Amino acid sequence: LKSYNVYPDAVVIQKEIWLHGPVEAVLSVYADLLNYKSGVYQHADGELLGTQAVRILGWGVEEETPYWTVANSWNEDWGINGTFRIIRGQNHCGIESNVVAGLP
Repeated sequence: LKSYNVYPDAVVIQKEIWLHGPVEAVLSVYADLLNYKSGVYQHADGELLGTQAVRILGWGVEEETPYWTVANSWNEDWGINGTFRIIRGQNHCGIESNVVAGLP
């Protein structure tokens, strides 16, 4: 498997997902993310807990707010069946700055 970095731009990341499927990213995790249930996550308060590898599955818009649909490894009881939505296009929590894709 070959992996490569994806340019840190929302449109470029969208194109990569469209052409080749989900990509991996590194996310800065803050305490308020632990309580996420629904909607589009935007970090508001809480300390930085560390970073986590996540998978960006796709994207959408909710009430005029662009978002990424992201899966993590916290199990299906957390968030929306183990996924969450995070604001797209603002490198929120660093999600767009370190994206990796792969080809078989």
